[in-house]
Amino acid sequence: MAGRAPGSDPAQDAPRITEPSHHAVGVHAVTTAMRLAQRQMGVLRSARTLLRVNQPDGFDCPGCAWPEEDRVHRAEFCENGAKAVAEEATRRRVTPAFFAAHAVADLLGRSGYWLGQQGRLTHPMLLDEGATHYVPVSWERAYEIIGEEFAALDSPDEAVFYTSGRTPNEPAFALQLLARRLGTNNLPDCANMCHEATGDALVETLGVGKGSVSLEDIHHADLVIVAGQNPGTNHPRMMAALEQTKGNGGRVISVNPLPEAGLERFKNPQRPRGVVGEGTKLTDLFLQIRTGGDLALFRALNQLLLRAEDEAPGTVLDRSFIAEHTLGFEDWEQDARATDRDDVLAATGLPMEQIEAAARMVLESKSVIVCWALGLTQHKHSVPTLREIVNFLLLRGNVGRPGAGVCPVRGHSNVQGDRTMGIYERPTEAFHRALGEEFGFTSPRHHGYDSVGAIKAMRDGKVKVFVGMGGNFAAAAPDTPVTEEALRRCSLTVQISTKPNRSHLVTGRRALILPTLGRSDEDRTQAGPQFVTVEDSMGRVHASRGRLKPEPMLRSETSIVCAMARAALGPDDDVPWEEFAADYDRLRGRIERVVPGFEDFNARVRRPGGFVLPHAPRDARSFPTHTGKANFTVNDMVVLDVPEGRLLLQTLRSHDQYNTTIYGLDDRYRGVHDGRRVVLVSPADITALGVTEGSFVDLVSEWPDGRERRAAHFKVVPYPTARGCAAAYMPEATVLVPLDHTSDISNTPAYKSVVIRFEPDSGPDAVVVI
Repeated sequence: MAGRAPGSDPAQDAPRITEPSHHAVGVHAVTTAMRLAQRQMGVLRSARTLLRVNQPDGFDCPGCAWPEEDRVHRAEFCENGAKAVAEEATRRRVTPAFFAAHAVADLLGRSGYWLGQQGRLTHPMLLDEGATHYVPVSWERAYEIIGEEFAALDSPDEAVFYTSGRTPNEPAFALQLLARRLGTNNLPDCANMCHEATGDALVETLGVGKGSVSLEDIHHADLVIVAGQNPGTNHPRMMAALEQTKGNGGRVISVNPLPEAGLERFKNPQRPRGVVGEGTKLTDLFLQIRTGGDLALFRALNQLLLRAEDEAPGTVLDRSFIAEHTLGFEDWEQDARATDRDDVLAATGLPMEQIEAAARMVLESKSVIVCWALGLTQHKHSVPTLREIVNFLLLRGNVGRPGAGVCPVRGHSNVQGDRTMGIYERPTEAFHRALGEEFGFTSPRHHGYDSVGAIKAMRDGKVKVFVGMGGNFAAAAPDTPVTEEALRRCSLTVQISTKPNRSHLVTGRRALILPTLGRSDEDRTQAGPQFVTVEDSMGRVHASRGRLKPEPMLRSETSIVCAMARAALGPDDDVPWEEFAADYDRLRGRIERVVPGFEDFNARVRRPGGFVLPHAPRDARSFPTHTGKANFTVNDMVVLDVPEGRLLLQTLRSHDQYNTTIYGLDDRYRGVHDGRRVVLVSPADITALGVTEGSFVDLVSEWPDGRERRAAHFKVVPYPTARGCAAAYMPEATVLVPLDHTSDISNTPAYKSVVIRFEPDSGPDAVVVI
């Protein structure tokens, strides 16, 4: 913990509030993005860079994983994508002089926003034991230090390799190979903290832990249900796809505790009506659900579908699909019919008339897609919720045919690709076997640490070296003081990064910052220009080529990982790490022999648009589950108990951030400006709790074991959220989430279901700066 540093972010102490917006994008979004881009990059650099984002001969946006449209050579980026690119391609630089001027203790008092605004890292930096300042270090010495620390380990499992979803496929594959050659599966990643529940639920029920739909399916679906997701901020290009859905006669149901501007109305700046007209109304039915009530909602919809089948036998359920392709229907049906209406109403907070209206829309639709994001995946009961959604789709055969299926919308641009490449603490036996056969060794079979497990292991002294490739682990993880103390118990922390963040300041006994190329940077080795590849949220793999001239000391993630591997494994390790670092085609040639679906990788990825990975449920209605069929599952009803005088808090992003990267201090769609320490609460709840609109309070989370956690100095903002629910931004509110408050199956931190009360404001000096 640290007090506020003078001049860090005084505006955050007094956020300004206006009315929320009821539409997203439009001309204002374009002008905002261009203004920020020019401020960071300048006019010519902005134009040259943004016109290459998400183009076949350009680079993949470092923001979200939403796929590109088939049409090319058009503007294919959103406001937040432009912000992400501007932050990466900025002309601002963080040189050794910056670290000489700022002690680590000083920087700890600065906010993540302030740190990110300083610019791109230019040199490898070392914080030695007992030092107060980082100092420059040569690449050669940095790798020697890494080699020394790995050599001092008593077990390979004393090392952890964390990966952010912005890491491309090639360095991700190299990193997991390094870990497994070392002898560990300690490969936690950001998926552990966001979509792990998706993978667990879909592997069990459908056999593949990824979405089953394409953009064409979205365009031509009769009904798209968007649950627990805010496309206007987190995946803005998705709104263009939903606009096509509406244009083709499809309809949209949105399910969310908060009304989201992007799902109300979309003003597409590439269409005349989005510039001078009213845009497109996207949502046909808004279900303002109580936080965590989605499982009850889909149980209720499923019960209504069963009743409709009773009234008109043979017209509602796809009996032939159920008989041929699924197992477990009879047990599931018996349980579903017993769903208690009062429990549904208590869990969802919805009137039954709205749930029945949603069921009628389902019955009127031949093809249905369900999209979801973190609003569904970050609860204790997330996996059962997603399994119930699969039940809902299986009932009418809405998997494996056009315009229908599951659509988990991933966050970071290659989080799905990293998992495909083997960034996983418990990979399949088939992956282990293929990796071992290709590289001539026995891959370790014992499970490694996921993100929460890694924090516990560091806390308990079982991990001594932490390597983070991208991301901001200290800010993204739950239980902030516990996470930070765990990192400080390491002997070495290594951060492979483009810009400063809090994880550079919460360090082990020694710490290294290794500056890396960004997506927009040219990557050139002695073998010539290189490119990397990524996988989008719908399973398409494509190339990414940067063109900006980088700072001379920067190295690519692939180069850094391969050099670390040589340092850690020694000169006798027979993997040709130097060849991989020099020519990524050599690395891709090995990937294609290990990872299914990557056959002829180098040739296929050079084609415009790349290639789509196989997906058995989508491609052939084949379900590679443990039963060989799609599985209906029985999922117990969950009604979250919130005591009187308390609220159920969810953490979320503002419009001026992506994950832990803060681009600015505004959330203009929600009407929050010049600050982030706000708590959004229903006006009726403000009155019932006896607090004053606009006053400041402390948020105190309550847990069954009696322990409490406090986040100080949040402004109470009246907002049209569901009754009994509240919302605050991450990472400021993640301090409220205990390390053990996780999904029962996926171990994902349950950031979306935190019981809180308000207490008198402790003042800005009590704020934990993150």
